[in-house]
Amino acid sequence: MKLQTGYLYHISSDFLKLIDDPNLQINHMGNHSRPSYFVIKDNDILWFIPLSSKVDKYKKEYNKKIKKYGKCNTILIRNIANKPNAILIQNAFPTIERYLNHPHTVNGIPYRVPTGIQKEIEANFFEVMRLKKEGVNLFFTDIDKIKEIINKELNNSKTNFEL
Repeated sequence: MKLQTGYLYHISSDFLKLIDDPNLQINHMGNHSRPSYFVIKDNDILWFIPLSSKVDKYKKEYNKKIKKYGKCNTILIRNIANKPNAILIQNAFPTIERYLNHPHTVNGIPYRVPTGIQKEIEANFFEVMRLKKEGVNLFFTDIDKIKEIINKELNNSKTNFEL
Protein backbone atom coordinates (compact mmCIF):
# COMPACT_ATOMS: atom_id res chain seq x y z
CA MET A 1 0.00 0.00 0.00
CA LYS A 2 1.36 3.41 -0.91
CA LEU A 3 0.75 5.77 2.00
CA GLN A 4 0.19 9.41 1.13
CA THR A 5 -0.32 12.61 3.06
CA GLY A 6 -3.89 13.81 2.86
CA TYR A 7 -5.67 10.50 3.16
CA LEU A 8 -7.34 8.93 6.16
CA TYR A 9 -5.99 5.73 7.67
CA HIS A 10 -6.45 3.45 10.65
CA ILE A 11 -3.75 2.40 13.13
CA SER A 12 -2.86 -1.11 14.21
CA SER A 13 -3.78 -2.17 17.73
CA ASP A 14 -0.17 -3.41 18.01
CA PHE A 15 0.99 0.21 18.04
CA LEU A 16 -1.42 1.13 20.83
CA LYS A 17 -0.21 -1.84 22.90
CA LEU A 18 3.44 -0.94 22.27
CA ILE A 19 3.06 2.70 23.26
CA ASP A 20 0.56 2.22 26.12
CA ASP A 21 -0.27 5.92 26.44
CA PRO A 22 -3.65 6.67 28.06
CA ASN A 23 -3.96 9.78 25.87
CA LEU A 24 -3.99 7.75 22.65
CA GLN A 25 -7.45 7.01 21.39
CA ILE A 26 -8.16 3.29 21.39
CA ASN A 27 -9.40 1.37 18.37
CA HIS A 28 -13.12 0.69 18.45
CA MET A 29 -14.57 -2.02 16.28
CA GLY A 30 -18.07 -2.10 14.90
CA ASN A 31 -19.03 -1.77 11.30
CA HIS A 32 -15.64 -0.14 10.80
CA SER A 33 -12.46 0.72 12.68
CA ARG A 34 -12.45 3.95 14.64
CA PRO A 35 -11.00 6.44 14.90
CA SER A 36 -9.82 7.49 11.48
CA TYR A 37 -6.61 9.49 11.29
CA PHE A 38 -5.46 12.19 8.91
CA VAL A 39 -1.85 11.33 8.06
CA ILE A 40 1.07 13.63 7.39
CA LYS A 41 4.09 11.79 5.98
CA ASP A 42 7.38 13.33 7.10
CA ASN A 43 10.26 11.21 5.74
CA ASP A 44 10.00 7.82 7.52
CA ILE A 45 7.63 9.18 10.16
CA LEU A 46 3.87 9.31 9.91
CA TRP A 47 1.99 11.84 11.99
CA PHE A 48 -1.45 10.51 12.83
CA ILE A 49 -4.05 13.16 13.67
CA PRO A 50 -7.29 11.62 14.98
CA LEU A 51 -10.77 12.57 13.86
CA SER A 52 -13.72 12.37 16.22
CA SER A 53 -17.43 12.32 15.57
CA LYS A 54 -18.00 13.84 19.04
CA VAL A 55 -18.22 17.29 17.49
CA ASP A 56 -20.37 18.86 20.26
CA LYS A 57 -17.80 17.88 22.92
CA TYR A 58 -14.89 19.37 20.98
CA LYS A 59 -16.84 22.40 19.80
CA LYS A 60 -17.14 23.41 23.47
CA GLU A 61 -13.36 23.07 23.93
CA TYR A 62 -12.77 24.94 20.67
CA ASN A 63 -15.03 27.83 21.77
CA LYS A 64 -13.32 28.04 25.19
CA LYS A 65 -9.94 28.39 23.49
CA ILE A 66 -11.25 31.00 21.07
CA LYS A 67 -12.67 32.98 23.99
CA LYS A 68 -9.47 32.70 26.05
CA TYR A 69 -6.77 32.99 23.36
CA GLY A 70 -8.56 34.47 20.36
CA LYS A 71 -7.76 31.39 18.25
CA CYS A 72 -7.61 27.61 18.39
CA ASN A 73 -4.99 25.71 16.41
CA THR A 74 -5.36 22.40 18.25
CA ILE A 75 -8.94 21.52 17.19
CA LEU A 76 -10.64 22.04 13.84
CA ILE A 77 -14.31 21.30 13.16
CA ARG A 78 -14.81 20.43 9.49
CA ASN A 79 -16.91 18.20 7.26
CA ILE A 80 -14.94 15.14 6.30
CA ALA A 81 -16.61 12.58 4.03
CA ASN A 82 -19.85 14.58 4.30
CA LYS A 83 -19.95 14.32 8.11
CA PRO A 84 -18.95 16.85 10.77
CA ASN A 85 -15.71 15.84 12.49
CA ALA A 86 -13.41 17.25 15.11
CA ILE A 87 -9.82 17.12 13.85
CA LEU A 88 -7.73 16.73 16.99
CA ILE A 89 -4.28 18.13 16.31
CA GLN A 90 -3.75 18.18 20.09
CA ASN A 91 -3.91 14.35 20.01
CA ALA A 92 -1.45 13.84 17.13
CA PHE A 93 1.34 11.30 17.49
CA PRO A 94 4.22 9.93 15.43
CA THR A 95 4.42 6.38 14.17
CA ILE A 96 5.90 4.40 11.30
CA GLU A 97 4.37 2.64 8.33
CA ARG A 98 4.69 -0.74 10.03
CA TYR A 99 1.79 0.21 12.30
CA LEU A 100 -0.51 1.37 9.54
CA ASN A 101 -3.55 -0.91 9.45
CA HIS A 102 -5.56 0.16 6.40
CA PRO A 103 -6.89 3.22 4.60
CA HIS A 104 -10.28 4.65 5.48
CA THR A 105 -12.57 4.10 2.54
CA VAL A 106 -15.81 5.63 1.35
CA ASN A 107 -17.70 3.38 -1.07
CA GLY A 108 -14.62 1.16 -1.27
CA ILE A 109 -12.27 3.99 -2.32
CA PRO A 110 -9.54 5.42 -0.04
CA TYR A 111 -10.78 8.78 1.17
CA ARG A 112 -8.72 11.86 0.34
CA VAL A 113 -9.38 14.94 2.46
CA PRO A 114 -10.15 18.03 0.33
CA THR A 115 -7.03 20.07 -0.42
CA GLY A 116 -8.18 23.20 1.44
CA ILE A 117 -8.81 21.23 4.63
CA GLN A 118 -5.50 19.37 4.22
CA LYS A 119 -3.62 22.67 4.05
CA GLU A 120 -5.45 23.97 7.10
CA ILE A 121 -4.67 20.82 9.12
CA GLU A 122 -1.02 20.88 8.07
CA ALA A 123 -0.62 24.60 8.86
CA ASN A 124 -2.10 24.14 12.33
CA PHE A 125 -0.08 20.97 12.96
CA PHE A 126 3.23 22.59 12.00
CA GLU A 127 2.36 25.66 14.10
CA VAL A 128 1.74 23.42 17.13
CA MET A 129 5.03 21.59 16.39
CA ARG A 130 6.86 24.94 16.22
CA LEU A 131 5.39 25.94 19.58
CA LYS A 132 6.52 22.60 21.08
CA LYS A 133 10.07 23.25 19.90
CA GLU A 134 9.85 26.64 21.62
CA GLY A 135 8.75 25.01 24.89
CA VAL A 136 4.96 25.33 24.62
CA ASN A 137 3.58 21.80 24.50
CA LEU A 138 -0.03 21.68 23.30
CA PHE A 139 -0.02 17.93 22.60
CA PHE A 140 -1.94 15.63 24.93
CA THR A 141 0.07 12.59 23.86
CA ASP A 142 3.65 12.20 25.04
CA ILE A 143 5.22 12.56 21.61
CA ASP A 144 8.73 12.56 23.10
CA LYS A 145 8.16 9.13 24.69
CA ILE A 146 6.63 7.84 21.47
CA LYS A 147 9.60 9.24 19.54
CA GLU A 148 12.00 7.27 21.75
CA ILE A 149 10.11 4.03 21.24
CA ILE A 150 9.87 4.54 17.49
CA ASN A 151 13.55 5.53 17.25
CA LYS A 152 14.47 2.20 18.85
CA GLU A 153 12.64 0.46 16.04
CA LEU A 154 14.12 2.73 13.40
CA ASN A 155 17.63 2.17 14.79
CA ASN A 156 17.31 -1.36 13.47
CA SER A 157 17.21 0.23 10.02
CA LYS A 158 19.81 2.86 11.03
CA THR A 159 17.41 5.82 10.72
CA ASN A 160 16.33 8.34 13.36
CA PHE A 161 13.85 11.13 13.24
CA GLU A 162 13.72 14.43 14.99
CA LEU A 163 10.69 16.35 16.17
